[in-house]
Parts: sequence; C-alpha cells; structure tokens
Amino acid sequence: MSENDSAANFEGGCLCGAIRYRFDGPLMAVAQCCCRDCQKATGTGHTTIIAIRDHQLQVEGSPRTFTVAGESGHDVTRHFCGTCGSRLYTGGGLLPDVVMVQSGTLDDPNSISPQSVIYTRDAVSWDRFDPALPRFETMPPLPV
Repeated sequence: MSENDSAANFEGGCLCGAIRYRFDGPLMAVAQCCCRDCQKATGTGHTTIIAIRDHQLQVEGSPRTFTVAGESGHDVTRHFCGTCGSRLYTGGGLLPDVVMVQSGTLDDPNSISPQSVIYTRDAVSWDRFDPALPRFETMPPLPV
C-alpha cells in the first residue's frame, strides 16, 4: 500500500469548515477499529483511523476536547469541532507522541487504505471487513 507509506500530503477538516488540518506521511498505520469506545464515539460498528506522530499534525482552528480513561487506564482525548461536532483526531497517555486521525474527515478519504482490523473482539456481527486484511483481537504494536 504505497499511498500509506509515502511522504504524501494529507488535508482535511470538520463538516462546517471551522477546523482544518494537514499532515505529511509517512503513516504509522491505518486501521479499522472496532473497540466499544470507537463504536460509541462514532455511532457505528467501527472507525478507520490513521496513526501518525503528533508533530506531523498541523491544525488550524480550536478543537474542543473530551477525555475519558481508556481500556489501558491511560487518558484518551478526542478532539472535535465544537460547532458541528465532527470528530477529528484522538490522542492519549498510552502513546503520547501518536495521534489517530479520523479518515472520514480527510478531503480525499480514498487517499488511504486500511491495513488491518483491530479490536475484533468487540466487532458487531453486522459489520463487514475486507477478508484480506489481518485482524487483531486488541491493539497490535505500532511500528517504532
């Protein structure tokens, strides 16, 4: 999946346009996450996230945040638009230098391709995934 590993430029933002972001590759991972936390936050069976280093992300605008304790016991902070509610990216204490960008907020969501399905232990029975993708019951280690 060369588009995921390249030094391509990515841009995106919220539904109302109040918050814009950009980042460059390389991407650490692109995964479809089925954890209950992502299900509750998105209102569907899974979300597709793009893992990058936090220093790669440049944000214009002021996202609101919501923090909860994750399964690991570390804080998980969601960044979203306070006007339209679009969920943009997530960070946390478990991987403090990593953020997970919501792929649906990219200007061109087809510019990435999922590489795996994670937290399959929480997957709902009606959700479907590419059978060629590797699946993990929880979060696999991210590349260094």
